[in-house]
Amino acid sequence: MAYHFKIISTKKEIDLFHSFPFQIYENYPNWIPPFRFEIEKIFDPLKNPFFQNGECERYLMFDDDRLVARFAVMNHSEKDAVFDPKMGGFGFLEMVHDQGVADNLMRFVKDWHSKRGYKAFRGPVHFGENNNYWGLLIENFDEPPIYGMFYHPPYYRTLLENTGALKLDDHWSYKREFATPLPERLVKITDRIESRPGVVLRPIDMKNLKQDAEFIRTIYNQAWSEQDIADREHEFTELTRETVNSMLKQLKQVMIPDSVLIAFINGEPASFIVCIPDLNEISAETNGMLKWWHLPKILRIKKKATRLRSIVFGTIPKYRKLGIEALVFVRGIQMTHKAAPQLDYLEGVWVSEKNWLMQRSLEALGCYHHKTHRTFRWNV
Repeated sequence: MAYHFKIISTKKEIDLFHSFPFQIYENYPNWIPPFRFEIEKIFDPLKNPFFQNGECERYLMFDDDRLVARFAVMNHSEKDAVFDPKMGGFGFLEMVHDQGVADNLMRFVKDWHSKRGYKAFRGPVHFGENNNYWGLLIENFDEPPIYGMFYHPPYYRTLLENTGALKLDDHWSYKREFATPLPERLVKITDRIESRPGVVLRPIDMKNLKQDAEFIRTIYNQAWSEQDIADREHEFTELTRETVNSMLKQLKQVMIPDSVLIAFINGEPASFIVCIPDLNEISAETNGMLKWWHLPKILRIKKKATRLRSIVFGTIPKYRKLGIEALVFVRGIQMTHKAAPQLDYLEGVWVSEKNWLMQRSLEALGCYHHKTHRTFRWNV
């Protein structure tokens, strides 16, 4: 066997990067390709601000002339330095079922990081924030992936663990069917909370997105920089005004306003949640492409989607444990179900296995853990 690696630079190579997974998942009917344009933005230095303090390269791996894997390697001076030793990353992995391929691929990744002074790296990760395209699916291969989450064949875990991969962290996805009644006791509690003087809950104002984007940004930056689970604070990156404005602008066409809620206490933004219809339901029909003629599918997604994904949420520390989170979650479920009764279930993703407070809150709502994505680490 003659393995060799080709850095991706041409349109033909980019096409191979995106077409190769269709070969891997030919016999995995639950797989859905992510939108190609979204993945391409990640690797575009003009569109991804992570390139300002980092480096990212993607490769194709060949066995003679046969394509056997694709992946990306990356580092970021600020993100990597929170670990001791600092850890680079790799991700966007797809590979054939061959231990020799996995062994040689990881040898290449280790060498890439070693040349840059790294003694460890983690993966699969994303060259961006960790709310999307992060971790390896290790539990529940019988359901399709929700938007922003990868699906993987079960054999990936075995191949990677055989290369010396060690568990770094697990993140859980929680599921809740909309047809399941909310616990009556919880509804009564949230009714009382909402009736308190000074408590106001409302959907996002589609005519004043910049204003509400700033409310969301303010809450998020306080909530995630001061977490109740202290060892999770290293995951925090401040949300910039440009980032949140861009996010809401992109999601404007698909948002169900009643699933994007902001709570205020005495006029101060206190808590929020952002959920959107599962855009993978469009990607499944278009094979990951999004052209102008697919616009009607986007415009109909609010009426046609059967799944909802939580994107981000947060509560200012001084308002935690007062029931404001429960109010946002309960009303979010109730109002969304009324506005979009065709929805079957909600999937809340990226709940750290360490975050027992969030786990307990979600389980009180009738949610249950149904998927796990794992991040591994390797020593160089």
